[in-house]
Amino acid sequence: MFRNWNSVAHSESAAMSDRYAIDSHKLIYHPQRVAQFLDAGDDWARAKSVYPLYVELSPVGACNHRCTFCAVDYIGYKPTRLALEVVERCLAEMGRQGVKSVMFAGEGEPMLHKDIHRMVVAAAQAGIDTSMTTNASVLSEAFVEQALPHLSWIKASVNAGTAETYANVHQTKAADFDKVIANLKRLVDARRAHGYACVLGAQILLLPENAHEIEGLARLCRDEVGLDYLVVKPYSQHSYSLTTQYQDVAYQQYQALGARLRELNTANFSVVFRDNTMKKHDAGDASRYQRCNATPFFWAYVMATGAVYGCSAYLLDPRFEYGNLNDQSFSDIWEGERRRENLRYVRSELDIHQCRVNCRMDEVNRYLDRLIRQDVPHINFI
Repeated sequence: MFRNWNSVAHSESAAMSDRYAIDSHKLIYHPQRVAQFLDAGDDWARAKSVYPLYVELSPVGACNHRCTFCAVDYIGYKPTRLALEVVERCLAEMGRQGVKSVMFAGEGEPMLHKDIHRMVVAAAQAGIDTSMTTNASVLSEAFVEQALPHLSWIKASVNAGTAETYANVHQTKAADFDKVIANLKRLVDARRAHGYACVLGAQILLLPENAHEIEGLARLCRDEVGLDYLVVKPYSQHSYSLTTQYQDVAYQQYQALGARLRELNTANFSVVFRDNTMKKHDAGDASRYQRCNATPFFWAYVMATGAVYGCSAYLLDPRFEYGNLNDQSFSDIWEGERRRENLRYVRSELDIHQCRVNCRMDEVNRYLDRLIRQDVPHINFI
């Protein structure tokens, strides 16, 4: 059998540039939790105690940008905030129940919460790995001094390579572009000065109006800012979004761009061009599983209102809301009747074709689907 060496070289190059498995998944490294999930099946007595590995937490609902692609524009950017004491209590409990990681992000800009640095510290004290997705337009000294030492990674959403395009896409002032770059440099300098382990990266949503600027942004991130990576990802239409202007974007035309961007990789910087996700975007439902197995097990989402959801694609949908941290403990919510009902709904009624293509748990679901179906011939010949 002859190998297609061009294809092999491409795959190896992509793997080297994606050392954090951003375009794949990492559930394979948690076999105990997967085994617990498989053993539980539809038995609620067992299923209720399968806690999430990963939680997204939104400290604040407000956002200082109005990005043209925003998936959660339908929520309305309300200035709702989680109280610090509620978050601290919740994180301590999550740590005891086996939650491994928390990403501060959400329907708003997490850096707008005045206590965000204290929340990061609380997560670290609970034994939880912490990260943040932010537009990086706001950066306090308290965050740099107190939160940065504890974070596993920070990823800034920078959706253009010039101030003019940035202002148009983020729907903000052009001056914010330089402010963001300065803030990222500040983080890089602080990390270098103190030897922190936090990985610092950026991401850009590949859109028709910014595609020609991505190479320039990659060089800026690599040469001037000193980031570790730049992620280039496709748009995914949210079912509830008010905006629909990008729903028909096709990504096959950008494969040559991906090849050029990989040439910018060095030992200290990589461009993660999400080929796999782009191909799935263009394919739509053609290769999709028939049932979501990630929900309501392996992840959770906490809104700025305190509401706990099993899936971020269904925020404000009461079928996916399990309870509120302002009124209940996380354990009572996770093991409660509303999550039990959601398990029944997801298993027996949810039409997966109505779900968001390339959702957060897509690769996890593909993996779980293969495990459950076991449709590979001769699986015992390992």
